[in-house]
Amino acid sequence: MEAAPALDLDAQLMLQVRDGDTESFRQLLEKHRAPVVRFVYRMVQDQGVSEELGQEVFLRIYRSRAGYQAEAKFTTWMFRIASHLALNFLRDGKNEKARRVSLDAREEGKPAREFAGTEPSVEEQMVRQTRVDEIRHAIAGLPDKQRAAVLMHKYEGLEYAQIAGALECSESAVKSLLFRAYESLRGSLRHLAPQTNLRGTV
Repeated sequence: MEAAPALDLDAQLMLQVRDGDTESFRQLLEKHRAPVVRFVYRMVQDQGVSEELGQEVFLRIYRSRAGYQAEAKFTTWMFRIASHLALNFLRDGKNEKARRVSLDAREEGKPAREFAGTEPSVEEQMVRQTRVDEIRHAIAGLPDKQRAAVLMHKYEGLEYAQIAGALECSESAVKSLLFRAYESLRGSLRHLAPQTNLRGTV
């Protein structure tokens, strides 16, 4: 008889939260709050809304603690909640103002990226930022579910099974979403090749 697979640390912490350990919840919040807010921001393009929805994600996690079962990775469950909130926000049409916000606005206090060991020139910085902005615009222009799948796959490093769990669809549906999304991005960003690298640019 095979032994049951070991639970990941997040699932162990959440089981402790279920048993009343608030310190474990603080650890989960500290570890995952920034990725959740970042994901939601990339979906809704509004910093204030992303902060509110990020807080709501963890409120729902805490409120659901009594019924938590470690049947899947904690991050799958977490991104399922975040995806629902972001997609509902977008479906409700509350993002009309957010879509008009410039995508090149940086998060307040976020340091600019630099090449290790070098100080890029002003021209290099402008070229790089222009390329980043175009990639952001292209991703923001994807249909909502395609955008969510790309963000979870390319930027959060989730596997197909986790994305399927988060979006509540089959793995084949996830692969289809990603195929269509990447085909669209390749088309709209063809002029940036071979410099285009989606990771870490939004």
